[in-house]
Amino acid sequence: MLELASMGAKVLHNRCVEIGKKYDIPIYVKSTFEKESRGTLVTKKDCLEDLTISGVAKEDNIARITLIGKNNKIGRIYRVFKLLADNNINVDIIVQAFGEHISKDISFTVKEHDLNDALEILNENAEYFDIREIKSSTGMSKVSIVGIGISNNPGVAATLFEVLYENNINMHMISTSEIKISVLVNSNVAEVAMNAIHERFIENTVLI
Repeated sequence: MLELASMGAKVLHNRCVEIGKKYDIPIYVKSTFEKESRGTLVTKKDCLEDLTISGVAKEDNIARITLIGKNNKIGRIYRVFKLLADNNINVDIIVQAFGEHISKDISFTVKEHDLNDALEILNENAEYFDIREIKSSTGMSKVSIVGIGISNNPGVAATLFEVLYENNINMHMISTSEIKISVLVNSNVAEVAMNAIHERFIENTVLI
């Protein structure tokens, strides 16, 4: 639930879930529209082996920044993200292109309202970081599936990518953890992606 709240699900505030987790307090969520609704109980669950997809979330207004030809000297990446952090710019998905070249390309996402500040800071320090070019793009959304057992079920990612392929949706970036998989897609297809993923994983209770 903490991942879902952080990924953009507009049900519980992530701080509420953090407190419940810290003090082991069950959280009972009821509908504000249906008085007779049974609601949902958010509580501790120890079983991490069985696959349980808890939900699908979407976060809009995301921008991608790509640093092209960044010098691969030790400490360069640290200094880039330290500078952004010092200016209160939060970075989410990070992907670096690896190879045998002396320079690397690295892409990461920020919220759209932070894009201009991030670009200004990076351009001012491009020479210091030995960055050849800085590119950016907007109009993107992050779609995520969250649940226990994802890391122990190798077919989850393949199924997710299959759903996107069937709906002709291109992925720009991918981020994974033990309990979530997030993909960056164009905002104009994000709703389609979320609904298709929800249908496959939640409504049809996919078995891997």
